[in-house]
Amino acid sequence: MASTQTIELQPAVELTPVSRCDLPRRPQTVSAGSGRPSTARSRDPDRPSSADNQPPTPRTGRVFRAIEPIVIPPVSQGLRFLIALLIIFANLIQFTSNFITISAGLSLSKLLGRDVGPGQANWMAASYSLTQGAFVLITGRLGAVYGHQKLTLIGLFIFALGSLVNGFCRSYESFIAIRALTGVGGGVFMPNAVTILTLMVPPGPARNVLLGLFAASPPIGGVIGALAAGLCANAGGLWSYTGLFAVIAATSAACMALLWLVLPREEPVDKHGSIDYVGAALGLGSLLLYNIAWNQAPSVGWSTPYEIAILVLAVACFCAFLYWEKSWARDPIMPLDVFRTPTFLALIFVVLLSYMAFGITLWYSIAWQQTLRNISVMQTGVNFVPFGVGSVASVALAAYMLPRVAAQWIMAIGVAVVLASSLLLATMPIDQSYWFQTFPAMVLSSFCPDFVYLAAQIIASNSVSRRHQGVASSLVGTLNLYGNSLGLGFAGTIETEVTKKLAAGSSAAESVADTVSGYRAALYFAAGIAFLGLVLDFAFVRVPKNEREGWDEELEDHSAPEPQLGAVLAAEATAVDRQTLA
Repeated sequence: MASTQTIELQPAVELTPVSRCDLPRRPQTVSAGSGRPSTARSRDPDRPSSADNQPPTPRTGRVFRAIEPIVIPPVSQGLRFLIALLIIFANLIQFTSNFITISAGLSLSKLLGRDVGPGQANWMAASYSLTQGAFVLITGRLGAVYGHQKLTLIGLFIFALGSLVNGFCRSYESFIAIRALTGVGGGVFMPNAVTILTLMVPPGPARNVLLGLFAASPPIGGVIGALAAGLCANAGGLWSYTGLFAVIAATSAACMALLWLVLPREEPVDKHGSIDYVGAALGLGSLLLYNIAWNQAPSVGWSTPYEIAILVLAVACFCAFLYWEKSWARDPIMPLDVFRTPTFLALIFVVLLSYMAFGITLWYSIAWQQTLRNISVMQTGVNFVPFGVGSVASVALAAYMLPRVAAQWIMAIGVAVVLASSLLLATMPIDQSYWFQTFPAMVLSSFCPDFVYLAAQIIASNSVSRRHQGVASSLVGTLNLYGNSLGLGFAGTIETEVTKKLAAGSSAAESVADTVSGYRAALYFAAGIAFLGLVLDFAFVRVPKNEREGWDEELEDHSAPEPQLGAVLAAEATAVDRQTLA
């Protein structure tokens, strides 16, 4: 649901400790067009490389073997550009699909036989973000073990298949179920696609531009999706949406096929690494069940027995997850000592609260326009254009500010703008020009996702130890998308209960005033949690002043095993000459 991009900042190099005698010889790659092995780079074999003269690691006397994907690099700059272009375009298509069910969610619900308000139609906006966010947490690690390229293609396949099936769903329940499956594809695709970009293009301006384009593709895709949904709504009937989802599926499948043809062969980063499957299952289970309980509650009420059962099961899974990760997991998917740093723990709550508030603000701004002001889906899409433009601008502005302003203040700006946006929407009258309060609210909220996300990544990377870098980045990315979905469940419950209570207190049926009160309550809730996030940011979130070279001994756990995921470090021996990737 968010317009920001969840970029999981995974390392391009994974490190495992080895003795000097275990260092590998220079691997062989296949020369383009010959099919015969050759050295990765032509040089005098008797001439030592810079890596051969590196001293042992002072602390352990060992060196690190840098394990990179053994790939055949693109034969030309043009082919490398094509791969990057396909990945960015596939990401744009993913968010085009996501925003179709946000902008036209209420209209689609009605066509599928569920003519209800935003609180009870919340699954239209929440289902995709739920599974996408939850699966981002683990699929980066899956890519390291099984291959980032393979996982990227699998993610695109799931997304294309789910989009195609979505177009033929004729009931609300089936549509939501398939929508959640489609989100799994997005969650598999995104972190692995970013890793491919960082491996294909060496550090420098070119990589920064590519990652900037990748981050800007969601709001651009969101605008396209909102306008496309408007065209379908104007055409009328479900078959127009069937055609739209078919186009999205075909486009995604075409990207997948072209990537399959042009991507070089790959050896997984950590081919023989292990995955904490039990921890992954328990963690995913608790995230999914907790979210389902809250997003289903507005429709069925908390008095429904299975609602309480789902919530209890979610808590039980989470407790089991904590116990497993602390006591039994050999390579935990979420090491609990990552939360020892007060800054990081506070950061997690700020990110979650910010994205919950953002998701509520976006969903209820659309609902207000369509249900209270009778604005068409097409006009809603047009009204959404300033949001997309602001989101693209915020990527560039945040990148400009990060080297110049402390990250916690950039995050505070991101939280403050969504707080102001929700208050503008909550206090506006039913009938008012779009330009008075809705327009500034849309523009302000567009700066929240990227400001919060980019600042959070900087703060996280400065707050945790080397071996927890990948975990911290994954968790921030998960909360980005998951928070959007979870917030709708809380807000929907509040809106539904307030509206019912007011309607029950009058002899007439539910009135427009009751509906407005429910919307206002949801938006005030968004403002409240945004304010709480702002207080936490001011009080506890700090970026430690970095005056050290290398990793601070205080952040390093000497008793722990060497990192499987960490920052990109210079290595003494490389499995692939880095020059072949440039």
